[in-house]
Parts: sequence; C-alpha cells; structure tokens
Amino acid sequence: MITDTMKKHNYSAGPCILPQEVFEKSAEAILDYNNSGLSILEISHRSKEFIAIMEEARALALDLLGLTGKGYQALFLSGGASLEFLMVPYNLMKVDGKAAYLDSGTWASNAITEAKAFGETVVVASSKSDNYTHIPKDFVIPAEADYFHCTSNNTIFGTQMKSFPKTNIPVVCDMSSDIFSRVIDFTQFDLIYAGAQKNMGPAGTTLVIVKEEILGKTGRAIPAILDYQKHIKAESMYNTPPVFPVYASLLTMQWLKEKGGVAAIEIENNAKAELLYTEIDRNPYFKGTVAKEDRSSMNATFLLENEAHTPIFDTLWKEAGISGITGHRSVGGYRASMYNALPIESVQVLVDVMQDFESKVSGMKF
Repeated sequence: MITDTMKKHNYSAGPCILPQEVFEKSAEAILDYNNSGLSILEISHRSKEFIAIMEEARALALDLLGLTGKGYQALFLSGGASLEFLMVPYNLMKVDGKAAYLDSGTWASNAITEAKAFGETVVVASSKSDNYTHIPKDFVIPAEADYFHCTSNNTIFGTQMKSFPKTNIPVVCDMSSDIFSRVIDFTQFDLIYAGAQKNMGPAGTTLVIVKEEILGKTGRAIPAILDYQKHIKAESMYNTPPVFPVYASLLTMQWLKEKGGVAAIEIENNAKAELLYTEIDRNPYFKGTVAKEDRSSMNATFLLENEAHTPIFDTLWKEAGISGITGHRSVGGYRASMYNALPIESVQVLVDVMQDFESKVSGMKF
C-alpha cells in the first residue's frame, strides 16, 4: 500500500506521474481483473473483457476531445510516437508528393528525418538556430503539400504552440506531451498522435486520432502493420494490442472525465504553470530558458543564474522529496514537468524550495 509519506513529488517528463486511483485500480486488476480470477496481464486480448476495455477507451478518447460523431477514429497502437513519425508519411504522403513540417524541437526534427525517406519534405520554419527557445511564427505552408505536421508541445525545450495555423491541407499534430491538457478546437486537426507516457498512461501504447476521409489517397503500397485503415478495420486489434497500457490509459481518461474533462484540468494546469513561472521570474537566482509567450504549461525549463550554486539547490530539492526535475541530458538545467496528475501542492513544494534556496544563498559569501 502506497502511503503519503512514501510518495515523491514526481516531475519526471515521462514515464510520468499518474493519478493515485489509477495506480490502485491497476494494482487490483493485476491481481484479479473484475473478479474474473485472471490478472489483467494475462487475459486474452480477444476476450469479451478486453474488447470492452478497448471499445470504451477508443470512445472515451474521442469524447474527451469533442470529436465523437465527427468522422474520426481512435486507435491504440504500439511503437510510441517515434513509429508515428514513419506511419504518418506512409499513410498521407502521395507518391511523388511532398509534406510540410514545422521544426520546433528534437522530436519534430526526428519526424522530419523520417518523412524525408518518403518524398520532398519542406521545413516551413525552424527555431533550431536559436536552440529551440521559441516557436517559429509567420511561416507559409505550401498549398500543394499533402499535409502539414507540427508538434504542439516540446518536452525537451519547454515550448508550446498557443495557436495553430490555418490551412486547407490536412493538419497532423504530435501531441505526445500535452494531450488532454487544454481546450483546443480539435476539429482543426486531421490526425493527432500521442505517446501515452506523458499525460495518459504508462509507456507501451500510442493514441492515434485520425479523420477517416484523409486516408487511402497516397497511391503507395503500405505494409499492413503500418496501415491506419487496416487498424481501423480491425478495431485497433490488427495485432495483439498492449493490453495493460490500454487499460491504464482508460482508467486515466475515466479519472479525467470524472474531474470535469479537459476544460476542468486546463484550469488546474494553468494555475500550476502560473505558480511556478511567477517564482522563476521573481527569484533572482533562476532564469527561464524560452520566450515567455511560448512557455509550456506542461514542461517548465529553467537554469540557475550561477551554476556554482547547483550542489546547494540539488540538495534542497532532493531533501524535499522532489524527483525528476533535472533537465534533459541534451540541454541540462532543470525541467519541471507538470502533467495533469501532478497536484498543485507539489508545485508549491518546489516553489518553497526555490525560496528557501534564495534565502540561503543570499546570506552566503563566495
């Protein structure tokens, strides 16, 4: 049994924090799913029990995004968002066609690399030269492109798209690190994909939301396992699905629905982000790393003004039971990931640590 005294303040970027009740219900299901005498880890993916789980998960994903009855299908696939970098051009880029991509971070760059293997890939704008510290703006999307691809939230660098360009071509968005976190008109996207391990569940499954009418138009042969239409026809069970990650994702979506859905959680997320960013801006010993207008409400990235103070700050946050705030290995510094399940009380603990650090350092001589 997990107790409050054992629980850390989990700022990990992913796999990340999940609601406590999801852990508890998952633990029960691992021992005995729904009084079946079988663990959720061993039930057949063809059993009526799991078919019901998959059906509810697919329906609830569409419901939470406001896409029910609007021509979209929800799929739970394997391979993470990285496999979607490949599946998107396979399913949407025509033979001798081209695609348009926005380069706003590491994962966007990786998606671009995969697309280049399929045809002409136009990078409409990039913030790489500025170390991805802002979201590119005022770019032009080629009207003749087969689709436009963007990444809504950049986990490593801590930037987030606050609006999305208008275009008449299909829009694809990697929402791996901010899915279900804020209210957006999701009908402006034709395909959304998101690895579960940020805001939805444990690693092992990827949510894909796709508008059926955009499929089947490439003129290319698609391997069956990479064909969205095949997965739709098989009701997301073309191959053995990741049973437990889908189940845990369903529990998380049920938790979110009970809280009031995306609109309710957005209010909480905004409050958490405001609390932390206000302290980063106020405290003279810290500085944010990205343009303020592009700051992510999911991943706050910041640095110490003086790296010599690192051992002091690191000792304080570790003593406070904080986990997972070190920055990505490619950029360093600190990154506080504030996904849906992170309570504002945990953010307050970090703010208190930052203020305690300020008090200690200001009284020291170097």
